[in-house]
Amino acid sequence: MAEHQSGPVETGAPMDYAEHEKTYTFFLAASKYVTIFCVALLIAMAAGFFTSAGFFTATVLFILLNVAGVVLLR
Repeated sequence: MAEHQSGPVETGAPMDYAEHEKTYTFFLAASKYVTIFCVALLIAMAAGFFTSAGFFTATVLFILLNVAGVVLLR
């Protein structure tokens, strides 16, 4: 039969809550900027492929959308 523990289950090191908060804050910021990048890329690809804008205009649009997204969501 299995032994039943009556004490606390956690026997490792205590949680470092300050480090946990820093990691979570970094994760949220990284998620926000990756989302901005992906949305800007999709919009620029649509402008470049489905209009007569061309590669150069789509690249400029991509850069402008990234800059605008970072500035607005800072």
